[in-house]
Amino acid sequence: MNFFESLAQTFANKPIDWDELEEALIRADLGVPMTTRIMSTLQEREAWSLTGISDVVKVARDEILRVLPTASESIQPLPNKPKAVLIVGVNGTGKTTSTAKLAHFLQQDQGRGGLPEPIVGDWGQSPLPVRRHTVLLAAADTFRAAAIEQLGIWSERLGVEMIRGQYNADPAALCYEAYQAAEKRKIEFLICDTAGRLHTKSNLMAELQKVKRSLAKLDPNAPHEILLVVDATTGSNALNQAREFHNAIGLTGLIVTKLDGSGKGGIVVAIANELKIPTRFVGTGEKIDDFALFDGREFVAKML
Repeated sequence: MNFFESLAQTFANKPIDWDELEEALIRADLGVPMTTRIMSTLQEREAWSLTGISDVVKVARDEILRVLPTASESIQPLPNKPKAVLIVGVNGTGKTTSTAKLAHFLQQDQGRGGLPEPIVGDWGQSPLPVRRHTVLLAAADTFRAAAIEQLGIWSERLGVEMIRGQYNADPAALCYEAYQAAEKRKIEFLICDTAGRLHTKSNLMAELQKVKRSLAKLDPNAPHEILLVVDATTGSNALNQAREFHNAIGLTGLIVTKLDGSGKGGIVVAIANELKIPTRFVGTGEKIDDFALFDGREFVAKML
């Protein structure tokens, strides 16, 4: 049973208790500003009509859809140079696995969220080969030997080359070298898995800023994407993480793990509403293919 199904049971055949409803919306991790927005709209409607649970669901759906991207676009390659993507986030959110999943997704992707229809030749002969995007991985979480090894295992499984350094090596220097390698080999995407040591937060942010400056020396617009990996089940902690990373390095989007459309997934709404950071991709399981573009309409349909 999802959040709004539970809410419907709570308020079935009885008037809406505004305090109870407000508390339930906040518990769903929608955030105080979004909760206030929904409550205000409902209370305006109450002034001229009776409000039931069906009205609550409709208003919540409409307000949430206003802030969520209805359909995310895939990451597009650049014409003549690698597109550098930084994957950031605290340890334990699934950052390294999400890095591998994104690499696999881009290997399969044609910019429309999945595999294209086969391309048939001019004379209706056998389909032409489907073009895949090329990817290079950089194991820039050099302070965790396990992260380097984990990404190395993924790179072998995916058949993707990985640039790695020594344990405790400078992540900024490694990303710099990896970009040069990607440029030389005409690889379309460089994906850098970065460190996420929450207990040394100020050092972490300074390190990520250094990585960003290092890449900008090779391309003023690099990194072209900075994606934060957050665990949907951590609720308000995910909002705090997004705020801190965004203030330090500027995020272009989220990769949300453990997002199943339940009430706890409401945190993506809070982040979009308060920080204007869109959810771009979602991880829905442990397998390499359990990764997809975020679709706000599908998310709201499951949630509501």
